[in-house]
Amino acid sequence: QVQLVESGGGLVQAGGSLRLSCAASGRTSSRYTMAWFRQVPGKEREFVAAIGRSDGTIYLADSAKGRFTISRDNAENTVLLQMNNLKPEDTAVYYCAADPRVSITVTMPRAYSSWGQGTQVTVAS
Repeated sequence: QVQLVESGGGLVQAGGSLRLSCAASGRTSSRYTMAWFRQVPGKEREFVAAIGRSDGTIYLADSAKGRFTISRDNAENTVLLQMNNLKPEDTAVYYCAADPRVSITVTMPRAYSSWGQGTQVTVAS
């Protein structure tokens, strides 16, 4: 498995931007599909975005399209989630996830085998 550590969360005003980073260690992250999920208390973990292992193909949730983008730097073993035009409903704990076999269009959390500890994103109205 790969170990994942998220960073970059915080408090931002509506309309602002944040960039989340996920640092991977233990195995070469280029062999893994990487994704971001988010969760608010009392709700299920929700898919946000994923990026493929080799060609960098991305897949975004409808809520993320036009505002968020995901990218990866395999040399640095990092995955980034750039979030623009943030809304209060984006407030959640954001988690990085990885799996060596899953397709980027698979949005079920249970399909991913490795998870980070999460980073809080709070968007004030």
